[in-house]
Amino acid sequence: MRSAPIKLVVVGGLRQDFCITPVGAVHLREIGGNALYAAVGARLWAESVGLVARVGSNYPRHWLDIIAAHGIDTGGVTIAPYPLDTRTFYAYLTLEERDDTNPEVHFARLGQPLPPDLVGYATSTEGQETRDALSPLGVRPDDVPRSYLPGAGFHLSPFDFGVHYAFPQWLRQQGARCVTCDPSVRYMQPAHAADVRHILQFVDAFLPSEMETRGFFAEPPADLWQAAEAFGAMGARCVVLKLGARGQYVYETATGRRWHVPAYPAQVIDVTGAGDAYCGGFLVGLSATGDPLLAALQGNVSASLVIEGLGALYALDHGTGQVARRLAELRQAVIPV
Repeated sequence: MRSAPIKLVVVGGLRQDFCITPVGAVHLREIGGNALYAAVGARLWAESVGLVARVGSNYPRHWLDIIAAHGIDTGGVTIAPYPLDTRTFYAYLTLEERDDTNPEVHFARLGQPLPPDLVGYATSTEGQETRDALSPLGVRPDDVPRSYLPGAGFHLSPFDFGVHYAFPQWLRQQGARCVTCDPSVRYMQPAHAADVRHILQFVDAFLPSEMETRGFFAEPPADLWQAAEAFGAMGARCVVLKLGARGQYVYETATGRRWHVPAYPAQVIDVTGAGDAYCGGFLVGLSATGDPLLAALQGNVSASLVIEGLGALYALDHGTGQVARRLAELRQAVIPV
């Protein structure tokens, strides 16, 4: 039985992860996906979080039970009556650099044959920049349970362009309290400038990575703060530029205030899902208080706990007792700019 109303919702992908770590360890067919990592980041701060995603009949059903047992509601997960490809492969070359393609090359580097489950794999983001169609995994408004609306805070994880283009405005019309968006690298390019401007009119926070930010502008701004201001001028109420190990730049459009939040000094084991977990924690703080700095601190803590172990659910099994202490420590490290 659901213990609390669902007032925080993550929209995105549930995946089956195939990973090679920086030290060459192989993990096959692990529970993952950007929506799950973001939901974990939110769940560290909130009693309940909802998921909206699509999977196929071949997705392991017991994984949904495991997710639900961690306090993440799966009522918004649509299961198609046919198989869908939810594979994601990535090989880390270093803790900061990874390749999401060519699994044959990476397994050959380890002297191992390509796992049968990865035969025919190309990429997990193919077509995400397409304007006129959704992928089979792309969610539709009808996939959102009515019980999740209105009044909830929603985060859009990197996904099909069509989802990001349509959902923010639709969510506003349904009475969503807060909408945040982490864009897909596939459409963060100059050709999509007008489309991104449309998206930003309806979001409270825009949270691109540094790579996505630099790739978006035909003429890159002289510094990243100018990029944050440009996104704010397009309509985003606040902008967070995720800088990896350097932390985040946080910009509040209405006041012009900006902060550099350094990354919490975690013991890094696996950086998979760090940005997604950050966005989940950020959603909780912004939805509850409207304060982008507090939201950034909570997101930072969520990311720090996820990267200290392996697997999407590690932080919920090992890190929930540390959030208050890490939040207090980070408050002292913020650098107003």
